[in-house]
Amino acid sequence: MNSTDNQKLSLPVLTAMVVGSMVGAGIYSLPRNFALEAGPTAAVIAWCIAGGGMYMLARIFQLLAEIRPDLDSGIFAYARDGFGGYAGFLSAFGYWMAGCFGNVSYWVLIKSTLGAYIPAFGNGNTPIAIAISSVGIWAFHWMLLRGIQQATLINAILTVVKILPIFVFIGILSVYASAETFTANLAQSAGGLAPQVKGTMLTTVFVFLGIEGASVYSRYARKRSDVGAATVLGFAFVLLLLVLVTLLPYAHLMRPDIAAMRQPSMASVLRAVVGAPGAAFIGGALIVSVLGAYLAWSLICAEVLYASAKADAMPAVFARRNARQLPTAAIWLTSGVVQAFVVSTYWSTDAFSLMLRLTSAMALIPYFFVATFGLKAIRALPPSALTSRRRMQCYATAIVATIYTLFLLYACGVELLVMSAMLYGPGSLLYMWAQHERGKAFFSAPEWCAFLVVLGAALVAIFELSTAAWR
Repeated sequence: MNSTDNQKLSLPVLTAMVVGSMVGAGIYSLPRNFALEAGPTAAVIAWCIAGGGMYMLARIFQLLAEIRPDLDSGIFAYARDGFGGYAGFLSAFGYWMAGCFGNVSYWVLIKSTLGAYIPAFGNGNTPIAIAISSVGIWAFHWMLLRGIQQATLINAILTVVKILPIFVFIGILSVYASAETFTANLAQSAGGLAPQVKGTMLTTVFVFLGIEGASVYSRYARKRSDVGAATVLGFAFVLLLLVLVTLLPYAHLMRPDIAAMRQPSMASVLRAVVGAPGAAFIGGALIVSVLGAYLAWSLICAEVLYASAKADAMPAVFARRNARQLPTAAIWLTSGVVQAFVVSTYWSTDAFSLMLRLTSAMALIPYFFVATFGLKAIRALPPSALTSRRRMQCYATAIVATIYTLFLLYACGVELLVMSAMLYGPGSLLYMWAQHERGKAFFSAPEWCAFLVVLGAALVAIFELSTAAWR
């Protein structure tokens, strides 16, 4: 991937990358995922927290694009510059794995959608569903090898196509909304708001993944200012869609009925409102939406591996490019990992929910590094760089973003964080390989401590899984 003029991306295309990355499987599964955990009151509170926290994080991405234009592929580069090579690796690896898990969830949801009409697909993880998904993985793999410009153009087109059905869903539910049903849901879900809100947090992380899509592709932007603008524009637009898709079903169906629906629950809700044609319409829209998101995330995953290898945090093989300037090794590894986890869903009883939770958990460490690096970057600016008022505003934004990411780690729970370590631990071998290639020590003293903590948590996770298997 070179950075010649014909590879530069405009503000609309960068914004489409953000929207295309965020609008995927998550929005189509929101009604059921929220109804399982929360009523409408808690849902409003959850979106206020998630929207406010993610907005602050989006502002951090915007600010860092302005004050640190030297750092490309931000989600990795910020952690490396602020906290050292191993932190940069953990951020890159976690973000890459989150993208891979997200892509697996897309294939599961597509086949689950088709399973309502073709029983052989079941809930998206039957042998025939896995076989068809595998064909799709390698078809998209071939498309990625055609080049960055072709893929981003296709993503921009798909972004427009997949937004229109969501508008139709919102419009239909708005017209037929029942204040009586919404009030009844309010009354039934009035108690225990704190647990309800906490239970929705991983779902909100999943649907907000991609907010940094423009930052990852910052080195392709025509203007650095477009990176921050695309992030905030894409975020505001998608947040509005997410809130409406979550709350409107409560004006038509009772919460237990929504919670019992088959995924994609948006299709099930529309079936209840306008009949079977509504479900078929949403199902078709979901397939287009998810394929677009899969393409966007595959691009981002390959870019993260490539940028990490260029910065010596990944083995050099992932920085090699072919005659068309494409990081083929990064693309091949991404497709291979997605393929392996698609096969593993065969042994899962609820493959989509598991992939959603793993995707969110793996993204939390990278987001935490970005928020805390924002604090460091602001502190390092010379006094003349910002007015006192502007500096205080930036500090407040970074502090809120940091607190929000800490809250997400708390909401994630110890069990899922330990499970994440089971990936971070063995994955650290890639960093050690990269360090060995360049004749460097594996870790500094503080990094050894961090690695031992990660490894210890990974061993705990392996022990817990093995003992559970024997019960």
